[in-house]
Amino acid sequence: MDRPGLAAFLRSRREGLLPADVGLPAGARRRAAGLRREEVAQLTGMSVDYLTRLEQSRGPQPSPAMLTALARTLRLTDDERDYLFRVAGHAAPDRLVMRPHVAPALLRVLDRLQDTPALVISALGETLVANDLAVALFGDPAHRQGLARHDVYRWFTDATARRVYPEADHDRQSRALVAGLRSAHGLLGARSRAGELVVALTAASPEFVRLWEEHGVARRFEDHKVLLHPETGPLELDCQVLFTEDQLQALLVLTAAPGTPAADRLALLRVLGTQPYERAGAGGGPSGGS
Repeated sequence: MDRPGLAAFLRSRREGLLPADVGLPAGARRRAAGLRREEVAQLTGMSVDYLTRLEQSRGPQPSPAMLTALARTLRLTDDERDYLFRVAGHAAPDRLVMRPHVAPALLRVLDRLQDTPALVISALGETLVANDLAVALFGDPAHRQGLARHDVYRWFTDATARRVYPEADHDRQSRALVAGLRSAHGLLGARSRAGELVVALTAASPEFVRLWEEHGVARRFEDHKVLLHPETGPLELDCQVLFTEDQLQALLVLTAAPGTPAADRLALLRVLGTQPYERAGAGGGPSGGS
């Protein structure tokens, strides 16, 4: 581990960011350029003392999970993320393996979307980061573990995951999720997380097996959706998508047409937040399409 190198790199990246770059208000006049340590620590989920010690070349070796969180907060590119891992004494993650590092370009767009649900998902339907309205609509992804982090796995193994969609849309959603998984399986290979999902779902769901054998292949997110929320009722939303160049991540933005009941219900959802939804239980996820 190169402590001086790590310290200098963290300081330079923190000082190179503005509050607006990470979705924070500018606030009072700042004495120094860049983000405050308190802001980086809060966004990363670490203590200010820990970050201070890292920036002063006297901290312990950060774990890969902590480095991943720092890379997200500091909006690092893949090359910068790889350097961060190496200077901290870890091997750089394999870029072809699905990982929770979110593309900085997508994060910059997400940071500016506060009045409509928006989230970044992986090619396997894992929610990597979501704004408050998306959490209120779909539930908090931070509570999900293992294969249950993927929409397709929950859809075929947990009946509660289907509550967010009307029953009439269940077959279409099932086919879209399976077709998306096959697309990811072809991209990432049988030994990847996609292959692990196929093996697990083949053992768990006859419905999945039937649809998998149809060999449908598609990545469809742009759609006109009806989503069900336990407090607001149905929301008729349009879903638009922005992919990264490697097609491994996508930013999903859900909007309601102005002046519609769905627009009014989204406004209500902004007021309600996540508490009513948490009491009702987490539902499904955003993946799938037309």
